[in-house]
Amino acid sequence: MPALAASALLLAAGCSSPPSQADPPAATAGSRADASPDSTDRSLTVAAAPAGTATATARPGSAGGKAHRTKLSVSSYDGKTGRAVISSNGRTGKPSSAPPASSPTANSPAPGTSPSASEAGPGTTPETPHRTAVGDVIASAPAPGAPEGLLAKVTKVIGETPEGTEVQTEPAQLNALLGDDTAKGSVPVAPADFDIDELLPDVDVSWSRTRDTHIGPEGATVPLGSLRLDVRTDLPSVGNATASASASASASVEGFVQVAPQVDFRYGGQGTGSTPASAYLGVSGDWTSGWALKGRAGASAAPTRIPFATLHADPVLQVGPVPVVVNLDLTLYLRISGDGKVTVDVEQNLKGDFKAGGTFGLGQGWTPVSSADMTSTPVKTTITSAGSVQAALGAEATVGLYGSVGVVADLAPYVRGEATGTVTGTDDVFTFDGSWAVHGGVDLNGTLRLQLSVFGTPVLQRNIPLGSVHREWKLAGGETS
Repeated sequence: MPALAASALLLAAGCSSPPSQADPPAATAGSRADASPDSTDRSLTVAAAPAGTATATARPGSAGGKAHRTKLSVSSYDGKTGRAVISSNGRTGKPSSAPPASSPTANSPAPGTSPSASEAGPGTTPETPHRTAVGDVIASAPAPGAPEGLLAKVTKVIGETPEGTEVQTEPAQLNALLGDDTAKGSVPVAPADFDIDELLPDVDVSWSRTRDTHIGPEGATVPLGSLRLDVRTDLPSVGNATASASASASASVEGFVQVAPQVDFRYGGQGTGSTPASAYLGVSGDWTSGWALKGRAGASAAPTRIPFATLHADPVLQVGPVPVVVNLDLTLYLRISGDGKVTVDVEQNLKGDFKAGGTFGLGQGWTPVSSADMTSTPVKTTITSAGSVQAALGAEATVGLYGSVGVVADLAPYVRGEATGTVTGTDDVFTFDGSWAVHGGVDLNGTLRLQLSVFGTPVLQRNIPLGSVHREWKLAGGETS
């Protein structure tokens, strides 16, 4: 029997090849990529948090103080005073009879040990009940009084209330929970998770996902995971006594934006009391838009910006045992500028992707990341008279953690038309001698905010420009006589 067992082990070892370093074994949700005791890989899975996400707590500097899921919940929070009421075991009423976390129980680790991430991941960890104590760091999904999530440290236990334990808190940082673990991932934001405020009368919203579809404009086809907004609005027209009556026709913009946003997160820790080796927070996604600009837009010394919809979502990322709440806001807008002299009839379709965020490294601190790769195709192009006009159909995005804005990005694909030359004639018979051109382009601008210190990195002393991305390409043009 021993000989047969040894032969079987040798045969199994000879028939299986070790995984290559370029293709490590996939990590399951809420577990480390490698949970072996002597492993140096401490990566946590980043995924969309499941329904009923649990609260995570840690007590840095104490035995068994590693972040883990608990049955604690935030019953209420006052952002002005920093006071919170924490319920134990998910129940309100009398204080919990569960012993403090520092006392060993059948459901808590022995002194000097801590639950591993594989034990703390969703669906694999017993939710550890304990009373709230000074020094606890709490990470919670959106809760009463904290609609954008809560990341706080308990500085004082005030007393018991019918709803739970009232505590005094102060802002905390993610490295107190994630410690020396690492995490990297991107999570799409479901279209149905957005709260949408339509700011103009003629705005239609469309989105689709598996077994759940909402269609706005007739004939609109929206890929799974994408959100589409269609808009139409009249623009200020301008009268000009020296131009023909037909040249002062009203202007309008009609088009749509279709976007599939996702949140990008990375953390490379060195310990609960140390600055992380790396960090990243940003927003990216696929972009499709199409719009038609017709007529003669009103003259304006500065571009006219017309917001037509605002969107807000608070997706929760499950980073190992820790719920990380990301706050994402999008403002979709039209932007028109021109000298009021040129009349255009331009249609354009545009497609591509974008990325904007901030990355941190020990050597260089926080630096911007921004890119936009887009192409466009004109459907129809007409320019009359001489002058210039530019129209953009853009989106301003803000992304942060637990209510602190960290990145602001402004993506503005545009079309620009210009004509030079002279127009002469009488009795509505005019001739034009000059050149004209239509250009497509994209602008991406933004800033990094000091609130990115929520990672546990040094506080920024000033806002840092994201770095400007500006690309322009010719769509059509020529000379007319």
